[in-house]
Amino acid sequence: MKIFITALLLIASSSFAIAKETSMDLLFPHAGNEEKWCLAQNIYFEARSSNLADQVAVADVVLNRVKDERYPNTICEVVHQGRQHPNGQMKRNQCQFSWYCDGKSDYPLDKDAWANAQQRAYMMLIHGDYRGISQGATHYHAKYVNPDWARQFDLIGRIGVHIFYRWDR
Repeated sequence: MKIFITALLLIASSSFAIAKETSMDLLFPHAGNEEKWCLAQNIYFEARSSNLADQVAVADVVLNRVKDERYPNTICEVVHQGRQHPNGQMKRNQCQFSWYCDGKSDYPLDKDAWANAQQRAYMMLIHGDYRGISQGATHYHAKYVNPDWARQFDLIGRIGVHIFYRWDR
């Protein structure tokens, strides 16, 4: 009987894990869509409670970095860029996008916001919608912070709760 109960618990917990994973696929699954998924994650964690223009501007910055030779060549590499320990683990709070190495879960919990983020990522990558909204920005920060690095770049302006910058042209 104990073995039977243990087996049921294992099956139930693995089914829950699968359901949890697939329930967040919503518009497209993670498998085979890694670049869209990474862009959607960045939209979700950086701007999920902001307006459409801010969300797509945040995504536009990621895409601008992919095109810029100073940054990695893929969306996921740009989103996951940061300082690492010698063992390869990310150093806490030393990533280009703070959510990626803040020590919190990178699993989206708000299904509606996640669906919106996936939709924005899809529209930008597949249809090119909203490209250029950030006017070439490669950096941004929330309006309530004042990072030292901002003085090195040209100010573009504010969209939603973020202030956008680009390298000298």
